[in-house]
Amino acid sequence: MDKQNHLGNVRVVLSHTSHPGNIGAAARAMKTMGLRHLYLINPRHFPDPQADAMAAGADDILRNAVVCSSIDEALQGVVFTVAMTARLRDISIEVKTPREAMPELLQQAAQQPVAMLFGTEMSGLTNEEMGKAQVLVNIPTNPDFSSLNVAAAVQVMSYELSAAAQDFVPRVQEVQPASHEQVEGYFAHLEKVLFEIGFFTTQNPSRLMQRLRRLYARARPEAEEINILRGILSVTTEYNARLKKRYSEEHSDVQEH
Repeated sequence: MDKQNHLGNVRVVLSHTSHPGNIGAAARAMKTMGLRHLYLINPRHFPDPQADAMAAGADDILRNAVVCSSIDEALQGVVFTVAMTARLRDISIEVKTPREAMPELLQQAAQQPVAMLFGTEMSGLTNEEMGKAQVLVNIPTNPDFSSLNVAAAVQVMSYELSAAAQDFVPRVQEVQPASHEQVEGYFAHLEKVLFEIGFFTTQNPSRLMQRLRRLYARARPEAEEINILRGILSVTTEYNARLKKRYSEEHSDVQEH
């Protein structure tokens, strides 16, 4: 498989971009490094003449950009996501440099879609958005001036990806990674069951689910493993329903007597 086939499975996802010029500049950065799939989550202004101007010849990237209303829509079908972050504290998801993360991204891209996720200019990605990723990436910068324009971040990541792809040979991969929607379906199922069995009685549901997401991000379950886990949840629900029914019947008999 050549370099272009590797890069053809890579999506660049920009979340809630406020300045259209950054979208155009990101498209230009992508095209210079051989990337072509741009996804935009709720951009404030797009299409826009400023985006066209800053694209400087990467108009085809803008024309084919996919505008999405949610992060789940943008990541549909993706099996591996790296998310950009400038924050290093209070994060238990693995954080790597671009050079460390790109070979792993390419390995997954050899067979199925992957994504590089970038946040809004002012505040970056939300905790919820970062929770959708398997790996976080931090670009090493001057600690006294760490602000990096989103288009510049796309350029750095695209370069590192292109450089890693030059001599990249994918490993044989026999397992089927779980897709984004499979993983999200599991988390929705897990949260529902934890509510049903009363696990959240003394827990903060959102914080606990965030920690569970981090745990599974480190584990990176396969598609078949997700099916097994959901089977366990289904049996748990059935068992809990039987217990409730038995309890109700027993207490009904006591009240009658």
